Amino acid sequence: MTSSWSLDDVDLVRLDILASRIALSLKAGDVIALSGPLGAGKTTFARALVTRLGGEGEVPSPTFALMQRYDTKRPTLTHCDFYRLEPSELDELGLEDALGEGVVLIEWPERAERWLPSDRLDIAMDETATPNVRRIVLTGHGAWDARLDRLRALAQFLDRTPYAEVGASYLLGDASTRSYARLVLPDRSAVLMNSPRQPDGPPIRDGKPYSALVHLAEDVTPFVGVSAALRERGLSAPAIYAFDLDRGFLIIEDLGDRVFGSEIAKGRSLAELYRPAVDVLVALARKPPPELLPIEGHAPYRLPAYDTEAMLTETSLLIDWFWPAVHGKPAPEALREEYFGLWRPLLTQAAKDDQGWVLRDYHSPNLMWLPAREGIKRVGILDFQDALKGPLTYDLVSLLQDARLDVPEALERDELARYCAARNAQSQHFSSDQFRALYAMLGAQRNSKILGIFARLAKRDGKRGYLAHIPRVARYLERNLAHPALSGLRRFYARELPPAGDLPPLVL
Repeated sequence: MTSSWSLDDVDLVRLDILASRIALSLKAGDVIALSGPLGAGKTTFARALVTRLGGEGEVPSPTFALMQRYDTKRPTLTHCDFYRLEPSELDELGLEDALGEGVVLIEWPERAERWLPSDRLDIAMDETATPNVRRIVLTGHGAWDARLDRLRALAQFLDRTPYAEVGASYLLGDASTRSYARLVLPDRSAVLMNSPRQPDGPPIRDGKPYSALVHLAEDVTPFVGVSAALRERGLSAPAIYAFDLDRGFLIIEDLGDRVFGSEIAKGRSLAELYRPAVDVLVALARKPPPELLPIEGHAPYRLPAYDTEAMLTETSLLIDWFWPAVHGKPAPEALREEYFGLWRPLLTQAAKDDQGWVLRDYHSPNLMWLPAREGIKRVGILDFQDALKGPLTYDLVSLLQDARLDVPEALERDELARYCAARNAQSQHFSSDQFRALYAMLGAQRNSKILGIFARLAKRDGKRGYLAHIPRVARYLERNLAHPALSGLRRFYARELPPAGDLPPLVL
């Protein structure tokens, strides 16, 4: 299938904006076929695309070189100018190698027609009666059919906002399908979130995918509703300037680049960051979330409950993905039944205790340091679209047993004690002993889930970088299982999995 998108009256400014928007969606293996007569602006577009990808160096004018490679901040881009290409030279150019490295942009693609892949983006440029103004037709072939439709929808969304004339600069994404870009005006900046609606994988039970079973957000509606609720409570969630719920586009407040992880890498102490981050959770515990979160111009969003089945489904990731990666075979059904039999009564109780906000991924990659603000506002909160109503313990575990960096046990112990003291001061019904038992239980649940997720990301999605975090998560898990309330689980894990310090290479 193919889709087309025609643009008239494209001047140099609009050409650069188009290049910036195309650059956001490019990935290794993409081919762009750039056609048009001499002087149509093909090389001007190539220069803009290289720049928008973060490449350096001059893009040569036509005819100077058949191929020029650019190392960019994202995929490598190979710019091909085939104006002087002889047919016999095509097979000797190494186009397949270039495609394996990154993006291939081809001027005069008709001279390489027999090589062009079926999945590609064609861009045809034509001169008009007005100097420096072009007519451009984009055509998506194969997989680019749907991608071009999304690109056009993104452009339509941006064109309705004050950021219509602004180029977009790619920001690093995460393990999900979401992507981000910075939009900069002379007096302010914002962040574009591109979050297509997508369930997490195929149906696995009762006709539902994993994301539905554990109440993960499948569109941007929860982000909009939860952001407003957090800001009402005096927290630094990003303001939302514009949104399209149906298509999954948001323009949100730019909180900067000072992510907790990068601040720690630069030498800032964990204690300086984690103390106010814990204070945020104390503040959230004062008032439970409402059942319905209002969204301007839309129906309110109902916050899901972190119920037993959701927690149990998350816990199943260890037995479905991590256990097989350790043992090189699927877990026997009897073993699975034993595993779930141990977890179910614990999680049934956890789903009832100490209810409140669960932001769910409250840890260093999703927290920003905002020192110009005061108090708890110094902690910027980026990721909360999967928020639930459930045990308040969960977010404290997420923070103090951070899967991405080592949290010293002494710091964890001190901040856990400080949190409990604050909650005791809030309510005479709070029990530190019960909370600590729940903390260990949900720590074991969360870290079991994460071990399974990291094994799944490596095996199913080819994202092997997450394997580096597995020993740390396994150490946290052992720390949790040492609690007396988890003795049955501790015996099961000790029997079925090696100690954190002796984990073998995983079978993926």
